[in-house]
Amino acid sequence: MKQRSPTLEGFRAILVRPSFGLAEIAWRWSFGAAVAVLLGFAFFEYLNTLPVSRGDLLLLQTGQPALVAKAVTHIFRGSGLRVVETAVVLSLTLGFAWVVVASLTRAATIKALVAYFRQIDAPALSFPKKETWGLRALFGLHCFRAITTLAAAVSCLAAFLLGGAATSAGDPSPGSAVLIFLAVVILVWFVWSTLSWFLSLAAIFVVTEGHDTFRALAAAVDLCRTRAGSVFAAGIWFGLAHLTLFVVATSIVAFPLGFAALLPAGVVLGGVLLVTLLYFAVADFLYAGRLAAYVAILELPKTVPTPRVAMSSDGGEHSVSGVRSSAGVDSDELILSDLPATSQ
Repeated sequence: MKQRSPTLEGFRAILVRPSFGLAEIAWRWSFGAAVAVLLGFAFFEYLNTLPVSRGDLLLLQTGQPALVAKAVTHIFRGSGLRVVETAVVLSLTLGFAWVVVASLTRAATIKALVAYFRQIDAPALSFPKKETWGLRALFGLHCFRAITTLAAAVSCLAAFLLGGAATSAGDPSPGSAVLIFLAVVILVWFVWSTLSWFLSLAAIFVVTEGHDTFRALAAAVDLCRTRAGSVFAAGIWFGLAHLTLFVVATSIVAFPLGFAALLPAGVVLGGVLLVTLLYFAVADFLYAGRLAAYVAILELPKTVPTPRVAMSSDGGEHSVSGVRSSAGVDSDELILSDLPATSQ
């Protein structure tokens, strides 16, 4: 049986079945649009609570920067508590909504991917168990992801305060402040992205195996230990594809920005917005493809070489072990490094 690369199967899945990527775009963009509308509504409601006196109106109408700044300072004075209260309420509400929506959509996506791969390889399944929704376990995993995101945001704020503490008016050191801030933010981003990736990987075992939250985490650790080559090959190749997409998108954005002095502002802004939307759309397709590659690691049958029996010259039988490599396939190719090793 010809071995198949889970990484290639992940890319093939989003090309053959673009509905996987479109489903990812649908729920992410719908939730993002709802968040944007809610934040805009909260912002305008907050502005309506600010008291504006006649003196503030007179200062604003002067158009003088110093007087306008004084009026704005007076208007926003004492409103910090309302900002904090609004931020807390919105964070809790949106966090809970994201946990519910992400859990439901992730269960549906993984079930569709499992059905896709099992339809291809119906005779031999790595995991013949019937997949389940496992919403309670998915809620737990996405709660952990929400908590890690909140911790990352607080850590970035702490990094900003730590960088500010490294400089003072008497002994200014902006370089040290920026260096401390960037170092802490990069470390926080690395830890957060690693934990988020690991939790998203554990969600596959909830649907395919019916594990609870902590058993799914243990299964993800075991997968990274036993199939490290396949898991990291998929992550690296899809990561390189995402990096290439980012470089191409930023290069294309430079064109409308380069003609900003000649073209109308609406045209430049529209071009930048269009490229940005296309970037996020392709990035969501790549995310769906990477998820498909991880599902393929579990669902694709492992190819094991079977001994062949040949007739000897004296009429007896002897076994010939090993499988000849397919013509035109180089087993040392990096894209095939996620194939399971075969004994020789």
